[in-house]
This record gives sequence, C-alpha cells and structure tokens, in this order.
Amino acid sequence: MTLAELDVLREQSLAELRAAADAAALEPVRIRYLGRNGQIPALMKQLKDVPAADRPEFGRRANAWRAELEAALAGRQTVAAPREDAVPFDPTLPGRWHTLGTMHPISRVIEEVCRIFNRLGFVVADGPDIETRFNNFTALNTPAHHPSLDETDTFWLGADQLLRTQTSPVQIRVMTSQKPPVRIVTPGRCYRRDTTDATHSANFHQIEGLYVDTRPVSLADLKATLACFAREMMGPSVGVRFRPHFFPFTEPSVEVDFSCHVCGGSGCRVCKQSGWIEIAGAGMIDPRVYQLIGYNPEEVYGYAFGMGVERIAMIRYGITDIRHLYENDVRFLGQFA
Repeated sequence: MTLAELDVLREQSLAELRAAADAAALEPVRIRYLGRNGQIPALMKQLKDVPAADRPEFGRRANAWRAELEAALAGRQTVAAPREDAVPFDPTLPGRWHTLGTMHPISRVIEEVCRIFNRLGFVVADGPDIETRFNNFTALNTPAHHPSLDETDTFWLGADQLLRTQTSPVQIRVMTSQKPPVRIVTPGRCYRRDTTDATHSANFHQIEGLYVDTRPVSLADLKATLACFAREMMGPSVGVRFRPHFFPFTEPSVEVDFSCHVCGGSGCRVCKQSGWIEIAGAGMIDPRVYQLIGYNPEEVYGYAFGMGVERIAMIRYGITDIRHLYENDVRFLGQFA
C-alpha cells in the first residue's frame, strides 16, 4: 500500500465517524478500523512489505491515524452515549408548575405581631444574640444571686459574655443610645439551658415591647395596649386578665392571660380547665433600671412586656408539641400554606 492510499483510508474513516448518528453506529466504525482484525492493525502487520524508503513515513502516518481516530471516537462516544438516568423528553406534555413555599408558623406569628404593634406606633428593633452581663442582667435590675445567672440556666461564653436569655437587652441598647420617647418591639431568638420536651426548648423566640416617654404613662396604658393586641391577634371575643406577679425589670408587675380560644373560657385540656392561657409578662419599668442606663427616673415613665412566639403559635394553630416547629417536616409545614 502506498502513502497516498493510506491517506485515502484515513479520510474515509474520519468521514464514517462523523456520519455515525449515535453510539450504536459508532461501534461498527471502531471495529472496522481499530478492532483486532481492523484496518489499522492489518496495515501495521504489512509494514514489512512497504518499500524501505517509504517505511518510516508510512509507520509515522499510520500511528498518527490511529491516535487521531481513537481521540475522535472517544469524543463522539462521550457526546452520543445515552445517560443512564436520562428521562425521555415529551414536548407534548403540559408544563410542571412548582408550588411556592410557605411561611414558617414562627415567622408568620412574628410578622403579624410586629404588624399589630406597628399600627400602635411601635417600631421594630434588633440586637445581637451574644450579649454582655450588663445588658442581659445587670441593667435589668437582676441581682447577682439570681438563679438565672447560674451556668445551669444560662449559656455563658466567658466571664462577661453569654447567649442572651431574653430580648430585653435590645431595650437596654436602645435606651442607652437615645433619649425618650422610645416605643419599640424586639422580636428575636433566645437561649436557655432547658431540657427539650413538648413545651420547652433550649432555643426559642420572644417578642418584647417597651414604651418610655417624658409624659405620664400608666398601667392603664399598658393594659389598653395589650388588650388591643389580644383582640387583633386572637379575635374580638377574646378575654384578657391581669394577675399580680414579680419581675426584676418592672414594678408593679403583672402576668397577662388570654381566654382559651379552644373552649371559649369554659375549661378544657388545653387551658387545664381554667379557661385562661398565660401569654405574657408585663409591668411598669422599675426606676432602678432608669438609673442604671442613665435616665432620670423622676422625668420618665414607661412600661414593658414580653411574650413567647412559640407559645402564641402553638395556641393559635393547635400545635401540641413545640418540637414540631423545629423538625422542618414539609408535611407539617405544608399545612400552613
């Protein structure tokens, strides 16, 4: 065979390779030219019959042809080979509509609570999850011997830093940075060393409110604000009651109960037959707090309140186990679409 005939065979093999439509058509081309009994191996066996003057060039061109054909064949097989997981595409089928995600019940409650208090003149304030001892305890009039400062109750990160146990430190940050009037709500995540069960979690969410002004603010104003919130959140028929309590941050202090939305106040398992469900703690700000943050307690008046977001969500949506709110089960979350 001459060099010219070798070039003709090379062009012929590449043309057949380009004409192959799929992986099935490529295989005969491979066998014809590269197989054990193919054209190229046969030519290499006949190399001894080529004239001595042409033999080096003939061998070089034959080896170059083999390498070129193998590379081209490998490239075509990669493109033409069907994917094992490929699904046949049918252009006649209707399009698949992807449903939108749903808002998490915790986010839904936070958004609605903030919206209600926005209409009452409160603005949203935020702060860091890692707080100082002063902002989280000292400035809130918490005594040094209080059990909440113990390592069994609080996640301490050092002598002076901790994961906040409430969103009240945000109120301290706002009051130390601006003068009255201050009217804020502070939604956010909190952390306490609680054993997780159906009603407790080591991390949870709170929404707290603060109103401080230079004009007189009374307990009646606080009761009116929370009563308005209760009607907006739970419906116009909800009842509200205030019970005396104690909080270091406020004096006088009250606990706020809403009438049970399940039984309407007649008594059931949810409200433990009392007809009432505890929702929030509140009270008039203790003058000691004003002194600690630099306000003159003779010139300012104010109140504060705080409530658990998970508790409101569980009551509102009939959730019996707080752990459902953190398991990210789409079957559960899909019910809130």
